[in-house]
Amino acid sequence: MISRDAGNGPAVLMVLGSCISLQVGAASAAQLFPTMGSAGVTLLRLLVAAAVLLIATRPHLRRWTWRQWMAVVAFGLCLAGMNASFYAAIARIPLGAAVTIEFLGPLVLAAVLSRRMRDLGWVLLAAAGVVLLGLAAHAGAGSGLDRIGVAFALLAGVFWAGYILTSARVGAAVPGQGGLAVALAVGSLALVPVGAAGAAAAIGRPDLLLLGAVTGLLASVVPYTLELSALRRLTPSVFGVLLSLEPAIAALAGWLLLDQPLGAREAAAVALVVLASIGSTTFAQRPAGSDPPAPPTDVGQAPPAVEKQVPQLS
Repeated sequence: MISRDAGNGPAVLMVLGSCISLQVGAASAAQLFPTMGSAGVTLLRLLVAAAVLLIATRPHLRRWTWRQWMAVVAFGLCLAGMNASFYAAIARIPLGAAVTIEFLGPLVLAAVLSRRMRDLGWVLLAAAGVVLLGLAAHAGAGSGLDRIGVAFALLAGVFWAGYILTSARVGAAVPGQGGLAVALAVGSLALVPVGAAGAAAAIGRPDLLLLGAVTGLLASVVPYTLELSALRRLTPSVFGVLLSLEPAIAALAGWLLLDQPLGAREAAAVALVVLASIGSTTFAQRPAGSDPPAPPTDVGQAPPAVEKQVPQLS
């Protein structure tokens, strides 16, 4: 096994590469929205990710207990809700704004679980950033962020919190990565009623199928692989701090790839949320005198304040 003290440089690059891949995947997905709709793109993305991981993991489903199935189904439903809500949000508001607002979900969950005033302070700091983001959008466009888009981003944050809790249960109940693969399949099935019509638009369109496949790989498979490798080398606190940069990376991706505005106020708002996430992760409560916890070996076991492994886009 590789020591967490060895190879930190490459591990840091893996996490940053994961964040970049995730947001480039989101930007690629946005290009499909006019043709397939956000639900159709979400369904296609989860199908690609599920197919790749099912082939790679080949889970032994017949050996699973009822308890394991219940945990995986709950995880899959949270995956579906998180991804569908997030894509519905970025169809209406800038990518950086959606990720920034969505981060309130895990931050609030971390504060609730810790019950410490300091963690509540991080949530309030992040909330101040979101308010500043709204004010910046109102000043720039005259009408502010689309309210439905903001609502979807907040809903994605709620599902992200649920994702944290359910993924931890799957990580404890199902060995290996088969739980994630099946959860992605469950999430895909849950989205069929709302996304099938949009995904069907890709049938007979190699260009759409290719872009959808690239989106699934960039937004799910590549980040998952990189993060799992990084977690073997980094402590959870360092891993969490690096993931906290995601709103900033999302804002840059939206600016560079989607020509979405990124002014001083937007940058300041993102910075506040990033600072809140870093603070929540860095000062996570640990028993006095204890060593940092071992890195997670399964999806869903990273620090709650920043957990958002692969299937996210969420």
